Amino acid sequence: MMRRRTTLLTGCIAAALALGATACGGSEPVAAGGGDKALDGQTVTVAGVWSGSEQENFQKVLDAFTEKTGAKTQFVSTGDNVSTVVGSKIEGGDAPDVVMVPQVGVLQQFAKKGWLQPLSKPVESAVDAGFADVWKKYGSVDGTLYGLYFKAAHKSTVWYSPEALTQAGVEPPKTYDEMLEAGHTVSDSGLAAFAVAGQDGWTLTDWFENIYLSQAGPEKYDALAAHELKWSDASVVKALTTLGKLFEDKQLIAGAQKGALNTDFPGSVEKVFGPEPEAGMVYEGDFVAGVAKDQYDRTVGEDADFFPFPGVDGNDAPVVSGGDAAVVLKDSKHRAAGMELVEYLASAEAAAVWAGEGGFLSPNKKLSLDSYGDEVTRATAESLVGAGDSVRFDMSDQAPAAFGGTKGTGEWKLLQDFLRDPSDPKATAAALESAAAKAYRD
Repeated sequence: MMRRRTTLLTGCIAAALALGATACGGSEPVAAGGGDKALDGQTVTVAGVWSGSEQENFQKVLDAFTEKTGAKTQFVSTGDNVSTVVGSKIEGGDAPDVVMVPQVGVLQQFAKKGWLQPLSKPVESAVDAGFADVWKKYGSVDGTLYGLYFKAAHKSTVWYSPEALTQAGVEPPKTYDEMLEAGHTVSDSGLAAFAVAGQDGWTLTDWFENIYLSQAGPEKYDALAAHELKWSDASVVKALTTLGKLFEDKQLIAGAQKGALNTDFPGSVEKVFGPEPEAGMVYEGDFVAGVAKDQYDRTVGEDADFFPFPGVDGNDAPVVSGGDAAVVLKDSKHRAAGMELVEYLASAEAAAVWAGEGGFLSPNKKLSLDSYGDEVTRATAESLVGAGDSVRFDMSDQAPAAFGGTKGTGEWKLLQDFLRDPSDPKATAAALESAAAKAYRD
């Protein structure tokens, strides 16, 4: 995999693919299942894409597990290429016990290769009791539960500068048409409406997915995600036409198409929340807040806020999500201890550890909203959990990497081409279908 969406960026950190610190408990440990130090002396190795502050915050969750069970933990940061790194470790006889898998497609790949241990009955019971059915569906392959979604992203949030919208005299819009209308008003006041991160193809897939889910509905979304519906379908052409109206409007996009194609995700956040703003709004997931807060010292809820991605053509507002699922590898040395860790991660107690640190959403409806540190994050979490089974997982994350997850090819490149010239949605849809057919066939 060539990209990571729910992990906050900074490629310089990704280069340091080193082992995380080993965590040891300090107080009298009690086993998660109620026994006495059942895992004392064992070390659970966990692999995942997280680095920087995300890795540090996850380590606090692992530390809490240590105090509860006596097990030590060791975190290995894989970078974006999770499947390659994990595959090489399995072949070398050094499989981690638990992997935090960032895409549905990768989870399915691991399961079909026979790498995964089905999750235990206690985990399945916790999922049934605390999670919407859709999360169990995305964690399962052929009816068997392999993945527990611990961390989620809400990818239907439009972030804005309250100062910019107030100066333009506009309120957060309720419909897609109102959003474009508000964008023109913002533009008339001196700023572009949107900063679009066209240099990163994954952001463009997210734009498309939100429009498509609202406009075409969840059934067609599911069919297109599974390639049971062709990308040349009229519903795809319609969504591209809607998206094209934004892309072609030079008033709405900072720097117009050329500027967008030269803007990466961090740059798009900077254009709204940096020291010299160029736009009033930026669409992306809840993780925008972390960049605005950490990089530009914005106070979330005061000078950085969001509104839900609005419904299109009078339809319901979409809720697109992503997430990281904990899986247990069959060939690991401490598989039973790894399963104990996943049982712990399925609890509201574990989720509360990271929720209190920020930069985290849980799909676990048993986690109290009071666990989150600010009102904006609470509102985002409430929207995600409240959407229940209407949540849909990021479509490109469900696709083969050759189509939905590789820089310079497939959906990423074709939507960048469409941003450059959105004049022929039907031709773009046909090109998407050609690329998808090849990727799903291979």
